[in-house]
Amino acid sequence: MNIPTLREIEAAAEVVYREFPPTPQYRWALLSERLGTECWVKHENHTPVGAFKIRGGLAFFHALSVRGELPKEVVSATRGNHGQSIGWAARAHGVACTIVVPRGNSAEKNSAMRALGVQLIEHGDDFTESADFARQLAAERGALMVPSFHMDLVCGVATYWWEFLRAVPDLDVVYVPIGLGSGASAAIVAKRALNHPARIVGVVSAHARTYADSIAAGRVVEAPVGTKLADGMAVRRADERALELLSNHLDHVAVVTDDEVAGAMRALYSDTHNLAEGAGAAGFAAAYQERDRLRGQRAGVVITGANVDAPLMRSVLL
Repeated sequence: MNIPTLREIEAAAEVVYREFPPTPQYRWALLSERLGTECWVKHENHTPVGAFKIRGGLAFFHALSVRGELPKEVVSATRGNHGQSIGWAARAHGVACTIVVPRGNSAEKNSAMRALGVQLIEHGDDFTESADFARQLAAERGALMVPSFHMDLVCGVATYWWEFLRAVPDLDVVYVPIGLGSGASAAIVAKRALNHPARIVGVVSAHARTYADSIAAGRVVEAPVGTKLADGMAVRRADERALELLSNHLDHVAVVTDDEVAGAMRALYSDTHNLAEGAGAAGFAAAYQERDRLRGQRAGVVITGANVDAPLMRSVLL
């Protein structure tokens, strides 16, 4: 596996910054009080698509362009944020983009993708079924299938961890949600590139346990998906390449329930007045779950996305 180097991450950051500046990180006093220790938040909810994924899409398409491999059409699958990332980057490069989402996907994420010029197809009952169909569709059309995990995507995503770890060099531990693995893998890549000492804790939904179960078993283990809040973590089958990286470099895996995620969404809104979608709040949910062992340490969490449908957010807050 070719792990992105510091130079490659820095080059990816130059690509990202053509579209938007570095996102902020703040030490929030009320969150720190709630956690019982110093708490820093990286605000990836402050990107043009409201989530960290855009960084990966920009880096992925730039790499295609540099290699002279830009296709006429791309196909991918998503629960929303990856699709916005690919739609944004495809539009910038004049490439047609088709995205497959599962039935019942977030209406507001679907609308956001369509606004970027994406052709949206609803197929399957979960992300894995959508991804399998997207691969079939790409093959039939002769289009490029953009996976949800690829080292060019990881290199782009690593730019936010590169920002965070450089801005707060004395972080002791960071919590990162695991969907298909690009965010957690990017944290590992940036940590290695910077030789940063922070421990990385992967966070998995209790209702989508494939990565927790796969890491424990040492092989890919499918697990049913039942989360109602953390759609960005609703993955049934772990990616083998991501699993290899995470198994070797995560400090440990924390497992959070939907109830804990809902509590974290409320806490982040109350204490910072920022919206966090379910996956975007999972890192803080895990930190709060482990708050007793964090005393005296500097903890970092990321609002990885803010793209939660209004009715769902309303139900969480009430």
